Amino acid sequence: MIWETVIGLETHVQLSTKTKLFSRASTAFGASPNTNVNLIDCGLPGVLPSVNKEAFYKAIRFGLAIDAKINQTSIFDRKNYFYADLPKGYQITQMDLPIVLGGSIEILLDDSAKTINITRAHLEEDAGKSIHDEYEGFSAIDLNRAGTPLLEIVSEPEISSAKEAVAYMKAMHQLVTYLDVSDGNMAQGSLRCDANVSIRKKGDAELGTRTEIKNINSFKFIEKAINFEIKRQIKILENGEKVTQETRLYDSSKDETRPMRSKEFANDYRYFPEPDLLPVIISDQEIQKIRDEFPELPKEKEARYQGELGLSEYDSQIISSSKSMADFFDAAVKKTKNYSLLSNWLIGEISAYLNKEQIDIHASTLTADKVAMLINRIDDQTISGKIGKSIFEEMCVSRSTPDEIIESKGLKQISDDGAIEEIIMTVINENPSQVEAYLSGKDKLFGFFVGQVMKLTEGKANPKAVNSILKDKLK
Repeated sequence: MIWETVIGLETHVQLSTKTKLFSRASTAFGASPNTNVNLIDCGLPGVLPSVNKEAFYKAIRFGLAIDAKINQTSIFDRKNYFYADLPKGYQITQMDLPIVLGGSIEILLDDSAKTINITRAHLEEDAGKSIHDEYEGFSAIDLNRAGTPLLEIVSEPEISSAKEAVAYMKAMHQLVTYLDVSDGNMAQGSLRCDANVSIRKKGDAELGTRTEIKNINSFKFIEKAINFEIKRQIKILENGEKVTQETRLYDSSKDETRPMRSKEFANDYRYFPEPDLLPVIISDQEIQKIRDEFPELPKEKEARYQGELGLSEYDSQIISSSKSMADFFDAAVKKTKNYSLLSNWLIGEISAYLNKEQIDIHASTLTADKVAMLINRIDDQTISGKIGKSIFEEMCVSRSTPDEIIESKGLKQISDDGAIEEIIMTVINENPSQVEAYLSGKDKLFGFFVGQVMKLTEGKANPKAVNSILKDKLK
C-alpha cells in the first residue's frame, strides 16, 4: 500500500510588543514567576481589557508581507475552556473575523520551491504556563505569559512531509524576524507550532483522520514528531484499525507522541463575541503607513548583495537567510570595501564559531567594527589570513580590537622583500640536501621551504612574497 501524508501547521508567533495584548503588564521574558501579571490578565471581576495597537500593526505587517487580505474591521471572541493556566476560564481570540485572510509563503526544498497557502492569521492572547517538574507531587502555574499577544497562522493542508514542514517553519521564522514581528526565539516559546497530521491512500481525495501534535518548539523536534506520527498512523491503518482524532504531545526524550486528550471541535468551545471589546477599525491610512515602513526583505537583500556588492548567489542566500547575520554584514560593509572576503569570513570562520558556541552573532563579543577591521588588516596585508585566524580566536574571548592584538603580540606581517630574501637564503643554506633533491625534480619539497620560512618568521612573512622570492632563488 502506498500512503500519502497530509500536514497542516498552526504556527503560534508571540508578537514582540513591550506590553500584553489587553493590559499594560510587561511581556519581558525571564522575570520571576507571576510578577509580569496584573488584574486584567487574571480576569478578575470588573476589569476591562483594551487592545494593544502595536500588536495590530505587527499582524498587519505580516499579512501584507504574505500578500493576504487585511480585515479592516476586526472583532474578538471568547473561546471557553477550563485549564489551570487560563485563569479567566476563556481565551480572547478571533473566530469569525480574523485580522488576516489568505496569502501564501514560498518554501525552498533543495533546488526546488513550493508555495504553501495560508488560510488565516488571527490575534489572540497566550495562556499561562503549567510547570510539572518543579515540586514533587504538585504542578505550579506561572501567569507571566498569560495575555502575551499571539498571532496564530493557519496553513492549508498542503504540506506533504516532515521535511516540508521544517522548511515551512524556517521560512516563517525568517519572515517574522525580518519584519520585526517577533524575535522568533523558539527556545523561549516565541515561535512554536501545532502539527495536524493525517494519512490517506495515494490518490484518495478524502483526507484521513487527523491528529494534532501540540506545542513543538524546535525544527529538530518538528521533524522527529511528525515522522513518528506518520509511522504510527500507517501502522494502525495497515493493521486494519482506525486512527483516533485526538491531541497528542511529543516526548523528545522517548522520541514518541502520546495522547493528551480527545480532539475538540469548534462548538465544544462555545465561541461568542467578546462583550468587553468593541470592533477595531483599521483605516486605509494606517495600512498605507505600515506598507511605507516595510523593511528590506530577504529576496531584496539577495538582489542587492549580488547587484551592488558583487557577491555570489550562494553567499547572498546564506547571509540573507538570517536577519541577525544580514544586519551584522550590512553594518560591517560600511567599514570595509572587501565585501567578498567579509562574506567568506562570515560564512566560514564566524559561522563555525557561532555554531560551536550555539549563540547568535549579537550575543557574542564580536562587533561589526572589529570584524571589518580584521578584514581590512588582511586586505592591506598588515597580517596574513593565517594570523587573522589566531587574532579572530583572541577576539572571541576578549574585547580587544584586531589592531590592539596585532600591536600587543607583534603580529604585523613582514612584507619587506629584503628581509624575506635574507630569511629564505638562511633556509636554503641550512638545507643543502633538500635543495639538491628539489632541483633534481622533487617539486613537492617547495612546500618544505615555505614552511621553514614561515616557521622562522612565526607565520608573519607575506606568503605571496615568500613564494615569489623562493621560486627565484631555487632555480
